[in-house]
Amino acid sequence: MADIRRAVRASLADLASAAGPALRPATLPAAPPAAPPVRNAGDSAEDPRGSAGPRAAADESPAFLTGTPGEPEGPGEPGGPGESGRTGEPAGGAPLVLVALSGGADSLALAAATAFEAPRAGLRAGAVIVDHGLQPDSAQVAERAAEQARQLGLDPVRVVRAEVGTAGGPEAAARDARYSALDAAASDAAAAAVLLAHTLDDQAETVLLGLARGSGAGSLQGMAPVAGRYRRPLLGIRRADTRQACLDQGLEPWDDPHNADPAYARVRVRDRVLPVLEAELGPGVAEALARTAEQAREDAEAFQHQIEELVEDICEPAEAGIAVSVSALAANPAALRQRVIRYVVLAEFGVSLTRAHTLEVARLVTDWHGQAPTHLPGLIARREGRWLVFSAADLTPGTADPAASSPS
Repeated sequence: MADIRRAVRASLADLASAAGPALRPATLPAAPPAAPPVRNAGDSAEDPRGSAGPRAAADESPAFLTGTPGEPEGPGEPGGPGESGRTGEPAGGAPLVLVALSGGADSLALAAATAFEAPRAGLRAGAVIVDHGLQPDSAQVAERAAEQARQLGLDPVRVVRAEVGTAGGPEAAARDARYSALDAAASDAAAAAVLLAHTLDDQAETVLLGLARGSGAGSLQGMAPVAGRYRRPLLGIRRADTRQACLDQGLEPWDDPHNADPAYARVRVRDRVLPVLEAELGPGVAEALARTAEQAREDAEAFQHQIEELVEDICEPAEAGIAVSVSALAANPAALRQRVIRYVVLAEFGVSLTRAHTLEVARLVTDWHGQAPTHLPGLIARREGRWLVFSAADLTPGTADPAASSPS
């Protein structure tokens, strides 16, 4: 539990700083300084710290039907069911953090650690439990998790019902419904952050699934430690450690039956693929995959910063869209050129281009021979002199003043 607490403390550090010393309960002992990161077996010399991406699309485990996992502390210990571990309370105006709690070992461990650490940082801590309604006893499971949260001293504790559709398949639909419910609950409570309990094992599975989909370098980034209001403090913690913490504290986590259902790709990766890799390649595969995600995210963040600076210099407004300098695109390496194209389209039109679409647009720069405009989902890319112009699909060339349709 000590490692889990340290991870939570580090994740909340900026919120604690923003809360200010005036909000810290005077009767609480000062939290000990964070210990240096513990290297996993087989760590490289760099031992980079990982991150993760904007959308949690590839990140959910088949606990997708419940929310995020975690565990609390045991009876008679601070933060356990017997007491919240608080000898003082943060002021009512202190920032609120919510734990997304399913009742599973991961989220229960996270809830316990947060109940212990948050008041010491001058923060309030609560929990939100999402009931997807996809299992006959889902309401009882949700209420049981809520009661565990209350015993830990979390407040407020809310159970919210999610309406799960069918778009994108059962996993994607449940994930979208869950995040929609979490967003609404966080907004209603004016929460500063929502803590998710994805672990190092979840990160390794996410990387493997992304590689199998052929998602490119982006798939290697895994899940972000911070993405908007969402934070994942446990990305450096093994799943076995959260379960052991529950056992040590005398807490009984809920085991989602979907986490053992081989119908889901993530379960097959967890139960079949990773064990084979460990057996054939030696131990430490999960840690290596998580480190790869960290390194890939660091590289992606550097790339992103470079792209944002470049776009400011090479883009101009165009009729119902935006224009990008052809010469600037042509002067850059293919990797940067294609990232700029994807970035511009996503920022301007909210469309995420596939690699095939991106390469087709790039040909208007690198293989220009007077070809027709390229039709993309919801927009059109066309070459106009020294500009690559992106415009809404319902605007065809010639319907507006040519002088207004592209920059001078």
